[in-house]
Amino acid sequence: MAAKRTLITGITGQDASYMAELLLSKGYEVFGLKRRTSNSNTQRISHLLDKITILDGDMTDSASLARAVKTSSPDEIYNLAAQSFVKSSFAQPELTAEITGLGVTRLLEAIRTHAPNSRLFQASSSEMFGMTPPPQNEKSPFHPRSPYACAKMYAYWMIINYREAYNLFASNGISFNHESSRRGSEFVTQKIAHGVAKIKKGLAKELVLGNLDAKRDWGHARDFVEAMWLTLQNHEPHDYVIATGEAHSVREFAELAFNTVDLDYRAFVKIDPQFMRPTEVDYLCGDCSLIKKETGWTPKTTFQSLVKEMVEAAMEAETPANPGEEIGA
Repeated sequence: MAAKRTLITGITGQDASYMAELLLSKGYEVFGLKRRTSNSNTQRISHLLDKITILDGDMTDSASLARAVKTSSPDEIYNLAAQSFVKSSFAQPELTAEITGLGVTRLLEAIRTHAPNSRLFQASSSEMFGMTPPPQNEKSPFHPRSPYACAKMYAYWMIINYREAYNLFASNGISFNHESSRRGSEFVTQKIAHGVAKIKKGLAKELVLGNLDAKRDWGHARDFVEAMWLTLQNHEPHDYVIATGEAHSVREFAELAFNTVDLDYRAFVKIDPQFMRPTEVDYLCGDCSLIKKETGWTPKTTFQSLVKEMVEAAMEAETPANPGEEIGA
């Protein structure tokens, strides 16, 4: 039997790097869509470059998406590309809509035209729930609180529309926050991990954060990509919440991170209102009982293990995080 073929958009990102590893381990032939830039930006997949095929493409360019789908002729497609930094979506709402929202429509059209029998996973976001009280599940109403969340919500409904209108196998995975040592430095978890490392090594004296009381359902990206893969192994397409079922505050994350290196966070963490969102999302915690029941998936990494892994990686890297902070999804 020929190896399954897959196309992963956003191949240089955190999730895509873990997805590529997972699918290669299962014998897939992997194609990755990469936006062309002057900087190669392939550090997350540098160890995979001789095992995957990189295709140039952009979620804002229909022709490149059609070309990528035709070239890869995929059995499965994982759309992991997005402008996913929530803070930036307030500064660049049109760009966010073009990439994160309309980009999905362009991809759906490419699939409908060139690979109608393929299966598509769309990375939806818990940010779509916004102010909806927890626990949030597949039946919870949406209340987006950022241009990013609005764009994701548009993409979510386009997936359902194309599934119903054209009988495409297209599924949404409403992923809650998932982190790792490969997380971008602008996200609050990585900012904390590297801030702790810098302070412990005498490279900084304080860590400046925003809302410490925001609560998120944090899991490991490695666990979440397994859930993404499982959604496409179903007989029928379905939309799932992907989460751990536990919520922790930014304060808890910081406290545990500092405890990892025997420091008290209260001595080093400072609050700056510039890192607050214009419209805050206070409490996200997912009910993942449906995906557990229908696919057998369960998260393997505890919150404590996740924080420890990120801090230890930051200690080893000694890489200062970029200014800015975002909770993200």
